[in-house]
Amino acid sequence: MEKRLIVFFDSGDTIVDESTEVRDEEGIVISADLIPGADVMLKTLVEKGYTLALVADGDAQSFKNVFKQNGLYDYFTTMIYSETVKATKPSPRMFKAAVGALDLSEADYPRIVMIGNNLSRDMKGANALGITSIFQSWTPRYPHTPADESERPTHTVKEPLELIELLDRLNAELA
Repeated sequence: MEKRLIVFFDSGDTIVDESTEVRDEEGIVISADLIPGADVMLKTLVEKGYTLALVADGDAQSFKNVFKQNGLYDYFTTMIYSETVKATKPSPRMFKAAVGALDLSEADYPRIVMIGNNLSRDMKGANALGITSIFQSWTPRYPHTPADESERPTHTVKEPLELIELLDRLNAELA
């Protein structure tokens, strides 16, 4: 059964372990490993009927390479890349591009969540639009303390598998 909650995901250090990225001479990621549990989490969410969108800063080809290599590409209804949108998070253009691609509108913002690893990009961008922000604090590579209120996440999880229960709860609250 399709869920009401719409789930936006960042990629680096949210699904993909940035420390394992292998890049070619053009800087395109040709391979990378996933964060432990990310594949199971995504598969479970798709099986439960959630609509997933990738909203990520970087080159389209990098994401295609990594998501196809790891068998995750088809889990996403749409993939929004900063390369094609010509903006990077926290720009509202990134989030609005995903909303448009899913044929949603501003009226749907209350049922969208953004999951990411970067307070100044993912949380700040989602918060500015009134989208629920979920900080995944798995990586030590980025700050875990918000610089100000605009970066404060609505929820925090440590690793991908914790998202399943949280998203089920948030979806139930929409009913």
